[in-house]
Amino acid sequence: MTERNLRLVYFAMLKECAGVSGEELRTSANTARELYAELRASRGFSLGETDLRVAINGEFADLDNALCDGDEISFIPPVSGG
Repeated sequence: MTERNLRLVYFAMLKECAGVSGEELRTSANTARELYAELRASRGFSLGETDLRVAINGEFADLDNALCDGDEISFIPPVSGG
């Protein structure tokens, strides 16, 4: 099982729930989907994976994209504007 060091960035309600805007994490998650499932369990995120977007290294990506050591992962929930 390969572990990766990732930089996580949170926005809006995920940032509020995590209590931080970002963090470093060592994980064995292979995809953004696996990573988010891990974070839901550890951080108590209530949003389902279909309710958010993910960006890997600044580019919107699919939740099933493979993660690499050193990637920056941003989880972006829906936001309301005005």
